[in-house]
Amino acid sequence: MASKNTDGERAEPTARALANLDLNLLVTLNAVLHHQSVTRAAEHLGVTQPAVSASLARLRRHFDDEILHRVGNRYQLTPFGIDLRQRTRMALTGVERVFASRATFEATDTTREYTVITSDYTTALLGQRLTQLLDQRAPHARLRWLPSIPDLVARAEHTLTAHDVMLVPHGFVTDLPNETIFHDDWIVVSDPEHTPDPPTADDLRRRPWVLVYNSQTASTPAARRLRMLGIEPRVQVVTESFLTAPALVTGSARIALLPRRMLDLPVIHEGLRADPCPVDLGQLTQAMWWHPMLTDEPEHRFLRTLIRQAALELNNADTAQPINQSPR
Repeated sequence: MASKNTDGERAEPTARALANLDLNLLVTLNAVLHHQSVTRAAEHLGVTQPAVSASLARLRRHFDDEILHRVGNRYQLTPFGIDLRQRTRMALTGVERVFASRATFEATDTTREYTVITSDYTTALLGQRLTQLLDQRAPHARLRWLPSIPDLVARAEHTLTAHDVMLVPHGFVTDLPNETIFHDDWIVVSDPEHTPDPPTADDLRRRPWVLVYNSQTASTPAARRLRMLGIEPRVQVVTESFLTAPALVTGSARIALLPRRMLDLPVIHEGLRADPCPVDLGQLTQAMWWHPMLTDEPEHRFLRTLIRQAALELNNADTAQPINQSPR
């Protein structure tokens, strides 16, 4: 007997289920979840409170959950309601994108706000040039930079239903369309008063560290590689910003691993030294990631072209500054 699990037959029940739903409920759900109040949701939507209450009743029956309930003299979301909040916002953003699409795309006319999720280090490297390219090609568009906080990266597929691009190294995101945009090497940054000679592998084991990201779900590829080599950093300071690490090293015995291209940025403090890492950590391979539903969208292809161009100019302009073995 032929299998009934064909793509078409799987899609048909989904289509029937959606046909029986009023997608306007998604707008009401988003407002209720955001305001945690039927009254404020109604004011936000410009409808009556009874209309929102009726929609909320339908949503409660659909999900078999209260979503919003009274606790004492105020209302708050149920645990399920809290879980729905981000997914609802992402789903609504996806719907908005569908209906904002145009059969033809003219960059000079678009007013789209593009969102790029990445570290401050990558923003410092690519931000100015990418902004210039967007201004030249699409003067009415906007660019929003968001920090690559661990939760967004860990839920990359969901995150990228609501945002355009994530620029993070290979090793954090899987099973999504991607393109490598540049490579970098890792250097050890230290204060020369405490590091008269290049650090050794033993120094990596015994010296206190400034680590950029340090949790069960977040660390740099270099820190993960260190641990794979049996070197467990003695973490003294943790920051979620590459650009703050040099200041946290200055005047101390602490060391930090930073991408070499940061030597071209003014944030590297005068007086710090930078050395090649005494153990092989491999390269940092920075990539551009996006949701598969956006692969063929003209406006999104346009953004990827600009990012590709900005990265190409970065690579062509790379001064390959030598790693300093003495104070800057």
